[in-house]
Amino acid sequence: MNRIQKFFTQIKGLLVHRFFQVLLFIILGLFAYGLMFSNVKPERVQVELFKPAEQTIRSTKTVEDTYKTEQEKEEISKQVADVYSLKKEYAKNKVDLISSIFDSAIEVNKETDADEDHKEDEDKKETVKTDAQKVSILKEKLTDEVNKNIEESVFLALVQADEDELKIAKDSTITAVNNVMSSRIAASDVENAKKKVVEELGYMSISGEMKKASTSLARTAIIQNVFFDKDKTEEQRRKAVESVEPIRILQGQIIVEENQLVDRDVYRQLELAGFLNTESTIYPYIGLLLFIFLTFAAFYYYFYYSISKKDNKYNQLLIFSLVFILSMATMKTVSILADLKNSNLEYIFPGAMAAMLIKILLNDKLAVAMIILLGSYGTIIFNGDTPGNLDFSMGLYIIFGGLTAIIILSRPNFKSKVLVAGLLLSLINMAFVFSLIFIMDSHYTRMEYLYYAAAAMGSGVGSAVLTMGLLPFFEAGFGILSSIKLIELANPNHPLLRRILIEAPGTYHHSVMVANLAESACEAIGSNGLLARVGSYYHDIGKTKRPHFFIENQMSEENPHDRLQPETSRDIIIAHAVDGGEMLRSHKFPKEIVDIAEQHHGTTLLKFFYHKAKKQDESTLEAAYRYPGPRAIMKEVAVIGIADSVEAAVRSMKHPTPEKIEELVSFIIQERISDGQFDECDITMRELSIVKHSLCESLNGIFHSRIEYPEPDKLGQKVKE
Repeated sequence: MNRIQKFFTQIKGLLVHRFFQVLLFIILGLFAYGLMFSNVKPERVQVELFKPAEQTIRSTKTVEDTYKTEQEKEEISKQVADVYSLKKEYAKNKVDLISSIFDSAIEVNKETDADEDHKEDEDKKETVKTDAQKVSILKEKLTDEVNKNIEESVFLALVQADEDELKIAKDSTITAVNNVMSSRIAASDVENAKKKVVEELGYMSISGEMKKASTSLARTAIIQNVFFDKDKTEEQRRKAVESVEPIRILQGQIIVEENQLVDRDVYRQLELAGFLNTESTIYPYIGLLLFIFLTFAAFYYYFYYSISKKDNKYNQLLIFSLVFILSMATMKTVSILADLKNSNLEYIFPGAMAAMLIKILLNDKLAVAMIILLGSYGTIIFNGDTPGNLDFSMGLYIIFGGLTAIIILSRPNFKSKVLVAGLLLSLINMAFVFSLIFIMDSHYTRMEYLYYAAAAMGSGVGSAVLTMGLLPFFEAGFGILSSIKLIELANPNHPLLRRILIEAPGTYHHSVMVANLAESACEAIGSNGLLARVGSYYHDIGKTKRPHFFIENQMSEENPHDRLQPETSRDIIIAHAVDGGEMLRSHKFPKEIVDIAEQHHGTTLLKFFYHKAKKQDESTLEAAYRYPGPRAIMKEVAVIGIADSVEAAVRSMKHPTPEKIEELVSFIIQERISDGQFDECDITMRELSIVKHSLCESLNGIFHSRIEYPEPDKLGQKVKE
């Protein structure tokens, strides 16, 4: 074990205690807090009224500009026109008044008609007297206000006209007044309205005096019927004012550019945004602390309650912590460089590196959680040191890139092709950056577009390169067997695999068959199929020390065990598991592969040699002819052990049929259960049933029935025919 492994082993020993687990999360939280502290620290700027600004200042929060909002409301209120209401009752009142005047005149004429039997001269004298009396009587029937507004000649014309003429004049006058008064008449339109009523009465077929009287009455009746409505005007202005959206200084909005004169309006906006406030506030610090606490509390809950295997839990916790620290430090470095160069260098941040490392070393769940965490913190770190701002576009970029990397690496043919995955990620990153630019409708020069493309591609390639560079460190430090390492070990050109092929070809073929069976069965129960395949390749590596003592390598030669004592044969057969473990350790193979070589037989009994020894000596103990173990601990080892026995047994059958294969597989599994070979493994009966079904399917595909071809002479005869 190297120094790195010893160091991390010591740390894992401390993490057994909950105190150190909590302490680790506190350290991670303080580390994150320290990196993001400057990004939330309230900014104080030095500005003076009527002097150029020394720097470009952006608002750190969204605040309402009450002064401009009030100005806008006043302007909108002024633009609302006065509301004038039509008094419809005025028309009715005037019509009723005209009707009453004519009706009163008709009544007076009926009451004061002169006696038609007088003489002509006397009649003339009495007539004048009668008209005056009639006018007097008519005025008495009307109000003083009405009498005051009507000319004397009108009264005279009314009392002199007969009843029919008065009725015609009444109807015409009422109609004309009603028509004119029904339309809107403002103060400035009264005179035109009076002219209009005169025009309408010009077509009356009555005497001239009566027409003049009617016209005079009609003109008197035409008045203003549209008046300023204060209440409605106020209501319209109130609605207009309420519809005004508050004018805000938006978060991230530039208040003043560098070297721009700070006038009173700019100075007022700076004051509203809090830049001129000398009082310190602790709310940003509390907010950041609360945010970090919530995120790490969620992760603590996951690590403490969701991961059952303690050793695996501590490994995952340490790896997660190291990747987090490395990613956050890289993120902060990139953000500082971007601020110094005043450019969008942040797009080169290799955020997908964390997702790739966690995906390869741990699992998809933690990889997704890590990239979401980094994306969330990235919105703060990449805010351009403008407190209060959150760069959501950068957060989306980090999360999208990380999730894309996880999806790409989930494809089987990409597990060992991290660099190829990085190149593909670069293209996707570039497309995503351009999508953000186009959505925000930003306009850049051709060189700036090229710069963004180069930064996005650098992020993808950089993530892949860093992942490839850091993987050996994590694998060596934590003894982790990654998919990439397994694929490397599965290379047929590996020295040990070539040794099996050359020195024990039968064992090599057997190992490949076992690999096919075990991989399918492990994947069926959700275990690591790749580990099962690679472990199967090397599970019988110990046979290369004495290949001809194993039947698959004898090639029709005499079986040497026929000449050996049972205990000697026993020692040779059992030794292949022990020798295999030692050979793999000497070549620094991962512990999982070594365990498969040592444990695939568990503590099973060498039945053939045991019964042979039993015949020679009845006192022979069964325990002396069992493999030393240990028994299978991992599910993959249990499945490989079953597949190893099944493949050898089916291969020895003369005419395997699906029924015979199923019966044999069931017997081998049941025998191992009865023998207690799975007592230390967490494989379930349901999973064993799935393994049985998978093995039967695979074996039926391998040992399917063949077509019986005719003998050569018969075949030739058929061809001739």
